[in-house]
Amino acid sequence: MARLAQGGRIDRTRPLRFIWEGRGYQGYAGDTLASALMANGVTLVGRSFKYHRPRGIIGAGVEESNALVQLGDGARSTPNMRATEVLLYDGLVARPVNCFPNSRFDIGSINNLVARFLPAGFYYKTFMWPDWHLYEGFIRRAAGLGKVARQADPDRYESRFAHCDVLVVGSGPAGLAAANAAAASGARVILADQDDGIGGALRYEDISVDGQAGADWAARIGGAIAAQPEAKILLRTAVVGYHDHNSLTMVQQLANEAECAADPTRARYRTWQVRAGRVVLATGAIERPLVFPGNDRPGVMLATAARHYARRFAVLPGRRAVVFTNNDDAYRTALALAACGVVVAAMVDVRDTVSADLAAVLDARGIRLITGATVIDTRGRKRINRALVRSARGEEWIACDHLAMSGGFNPTVHLFSQSGGVTRYDEAIAAFVPGVSVQDERSVGAAAGAYATKDALEAGEGAGREAAALVGYDVLPSTAPWTTDERPEASLLPCWQVEGRRSKAFVDFQNDVSVGDITLSARENFRSVEHLKRYTTLGMAADQGKTSNVNALAIMGALTGRSVEETGHTRYRFPFTPIPLGSMGGRNRGELFRPRRRMPAHDRHVAANAVFEDYGGWMRPAYYLNFGETPHQAEQREALAVRTAAGLFEGSPLGKIEVKGPDAGRFLDLIYANTMSTLRPGKVRYGLMLSEQGVVIDDGVATRLGDDHFLIGTSSGGAETIVAWMEEWLQCEWLDLDVLVAPVTAAWGVLTITGPKARTILDAVGTTVPLDDFPHMSFAEGTVAGVPARVFRVSYTGETSYEINVPARSSAFLWDVLMAAGQSQGLIPVGIDAWMVLRTEKGFLHIGADTDGTTTALDVGWGHVLKKKNEFVGKRSLLRSADQRADRLQFVGFAVAAGESPLPIGGHVVATASDGTALSEGYVTSTAFSPFLKSAVALGMVRGGLARKGETVRIGAGRAARTATIVDPTFYDPDGERLR
Repeated sequence: MARLAQGGRIDRTRPLRFIWEGRGYQGYAGDTLASALMANGVTLVGRSFKYHRPRGIIGAGVEESNALVQLGDGARSTPNMRATEVLLYDGLVARPVNCFPNSRFDIGSINNLVARFLPAGFYYKTFMWPDWHLYEGFIRRAAGLGKVARQADPDRYESRFAHCDVLVVGSGPAGLAAANAAAASGARVILADQDDGIGGALRYEDISVDGQAGADWAARIGGAIAAQPEAKILLRTAVVGYHDHNSLTMVQQLANEAECAADPTRARYRTWQVRAGRVVLATGAIERPLVFPGNDRPGVMLATAARHYARRFAVLPGRRAVVFTNNDDAYRTALALAACGVVVAAMVDVRDTVSADLAAVLDARGIRLITGATVIDTRGRKRINRALVRSARGEEWIACDHLAMSGGFNPTVHLFSQSGGVTRYDEAIAAFVPGVSVQDERSVGAAAGAYATKDALEAGEGAGREAAALVGYDVLPSTAPWTTDERPEASLLPCWQVEGRRSKAFVDFQNDVSVGDITLSARENFRSVEHLKRYTTLGMAADQGKTSNVNALAIMGALTGRSVEETGHTRYRFPFTPIPLGSMGGRNRGELFRPRRRMPAHDRHVAANAVFEDYGGWMRPAYYLNFGETPHQAEQREALAVRTAAGLFEGSPLGKIEVKGPDAGRFLDLIYANTMSTLRPGKVRYGLMLSEQGVVIDDGVATRLGDDHFLIGTSSGGAETIVAWMEEWLQCEWLDLDVLVAPVTAAWGVLTITGPKARTILDAVGTTVPLDDFPHMSFAEGTVAGVPARVFRVSYTGETSYEINVPARSSAFLWDVLMAAGQSQGLIPVGIDAWMVLRTEKGFLHIGADTDGTTTALDVGWGHVLKKKNEFVGKRSLLRSADQRADRLQFVGFAVAAGESPLPIGGHVVATASDGTALSEGYVTSTAFSPFLKSAVALGMVRGGLARKGETVRIGAGRAARTATIVDPTFYDPDGERLR
């Protein structure tokens, strides 16, 4: 391999330095990493996934399956980038993947020596006995290609929405003609192409259009499109998804790693969500490799890729070449290589005859033509050095350092298939082409199986004119017929598999899927394309089978007596080509994706060494860590302090909903399972809210602030959902009720002081609330420490508690005042973990932890609600016999012997059936060690549990089995004297 002294579309005045596998090399502006590596004689670019066989560059674009690289280093290191799509830049750093310690000497290549023992499906057959987990760690470490950076991704990603009349995908001849015709009408046009320039194959093909060199014609048409005020050309933009209603996803690369490092504000990728009136798919076609023994050796390349490198990058893929084909297009490669000084040792064509014109041109170039022949083997350790050709004259080895192969072309129907379109098999080109379209789309050019440039131009212009007309624009008269200097091509001869020596013939190069693997899959009856794909991993690599799928389908069809069309293909999935995960999120990352809500006194918790966790989107203290403490020790210390002195807890995220209006009481009677209209002003009542199925969805307290004014408390998780649920009932069912519902959660900060010293501390800070006449489940308005406040005598801990609601902005001030006043009384801040210990001791229900989507009010001991005279949401369901069964899961407590550790959450209550099998009769939902009671306590759901109190049950099975006694859920102060 070498760089030609002149030619190509590179800028030789701008040399670029880059590092590959620790070594420095030079390329030029306009190179890709792949072309620069080839120009520097680097033929070995990686190792295959399973056997770690040497791999060289096989393609020149998105179809590349071998040259996957780890690009960049540090936080900006990106795995599994195609070297063929990475534009070279100064300072680029890259290395191959899936090899250790390097690509030249890879320890993993020992797999190749035992390949016969590693066929398709060997994982499933080998690593099941005695237990998959014995092997899992090793296999997962050995698997994989590139490595994800351990640091957070520092790059920026953007997203944008766009509407257009016509979206044209692909800027080859067909795409340019379509976009030009549509833009000339004044339509809003977007032309998107994943390459860094327009023209498609015209960038490297020696074809003239309308008397101009193809590349010059493309530049002229591109300029005409860009000049239209309503047209936009997006380069380096891959259209990766075609969704319903002509919605398409595109990912545009805006900068490389070095540019983003130099300017951190610069975005690296932009994701476009486009809604188009009409879509023209001019996505071209992908060349098929030929399947023959030794076809994966470095130096074996697709024929179009070989002339792509020679003409676009002035890089020779080898000095002595063999071209192996079943179609006329590969002859262009032989002639292009010969024109660049490559010795084309042989043109091997599987067809018995070729046109006299082609034969004459080859003869004039001194290229030997062997018809009716196949390549049946290759040799070469880390690069091909000879090929074995079989023909009617026998077998002969031909020396070469490059083999260009072409098995025909597959129209790129991926987006068409994603759109819901149905493909059909075209016998003439031996490929799947677009059939029935279900969206406002038209496929043209090579994407529709029309490979001739003139046909592509005519179809593209027609599609562009049609698209503009269908969205309401007046189109201009058609231009004169397009002219090109292409010669007509004869039909290809399908060649799906070449029989040869014992060397493996690969179908999927990246995943090492060979003909033998497909044969094994058929023999073991994995014949469906979906089963074939999963059993062999065919088409599951980063290239998603772009070069392998059709060959594999044809081989499976031959093995099972079906045609290619009968065998069918899997539906192509989003995305068409791998995209960075960051591009899917755009700027919606971190707190821009899910903003973390912080409580009004957040800074005070930080100062108290709080350890925060996400509870329903709020950052709340789980515990406050003293020096040398473990989280469990902190939790126990805080819980004990509440029982013996006092604790301060911020509950600002608790839901607060004001309900006001003449019908407020009637409305709440319908919403709650129990009655709220009988509450007197200044009083508080606990209640349950049920779904229409009678399932408990939330709990909390309702407070009557006035005759027509209530304040509803919900759990933190229900703060938003319950108010929406209430609004739904009012707006959809109970339109006659005169009620207003207003969420006020964020307006109020909530500080709860609880414990035997709580009142003393509250007296010390000063309050106008009459504490001497302020019983449990009461409410009063007044001031606390001079701050206007709503004070509630409610308790979630079982101790005397004052829940103080103040304007959110006053929360931090009140926190400081209370902590200062309570210092001498032993007051400490208390986190969620200790709060859960305290409520478990009291047997208080925690919605979502002690309940699930089947738990009804009856299951938690609320049978009295059925005596309520009026209707309420869920009552009808509670009257069903299924909801009143005695063997339903019911809420109970579990007691264990003194000194035993807490029961495990989720531990099942295990019983033994008459036939000896184990049955689950319930499970543990909450568990804790009570530092005050000095014993473990637990809550759970047990079948018929309300009638089984005092029964000893087994928790868990085997060596981990425990015994526990079913008891009343209330372990601490069952009469409630302390909270009153």
